[in-house]
Amino acid sequence: MKKILINECKIRFRAISRNESFSRSAAAAFAMQCDPTASEIAEIKTAVSEAVTNAIVHGYRNVDGDRRGEVEMIMRLYDDKSLYIQIKDKGIGIEDVEAAMQPTFTTAPADEERSGLGFTVMESFTDKVRVRSVVGRGTTVTLEKKLGGKSGA
Repeated sequence: MKKILINECKIRFRAISRNESFSRSAAAAFAMQCDPTASEIAEIKTAVSEAVTNAIVHGYRNVDGDRRGEVEMIMRLYDDKSLYIQIKDKGIGIEDVEAAMQPTFTTAPADEERSGLGFTVMESFTDKVRVRSVVGRGTTVTLEKKLGGKSGA
């Protein structure tokens, strides 16, 4: 049976760290249409936070702050309470997506404190994570989560 799209939202924001909290709040507000549990909202916010932080920190690494790009977030809600959130950047891309998705993998310099657990965290709090990336053109991370909502809890 084909899912029916019931709502969609697209937002773009500058790839600066202060917009990470904005993206979390936007995702939580959008998901509220399904009357999710507090736990579901926390999971969505955490997964989105990791994806957006990756786009900002890694996607635009070594790019001057005045020339940083944008992050685009597309949110879709379907009639079966499936939530899809895409986070896109037009940054440097990921050379080896499979390697990047391994726990503790990081491209951060040794002097930066980065755990390399971003994708692992995203996978822990969603039902599915897909990553598409082209070196020099950017990365798209798609998070999928089926919401049970308070009535289904």
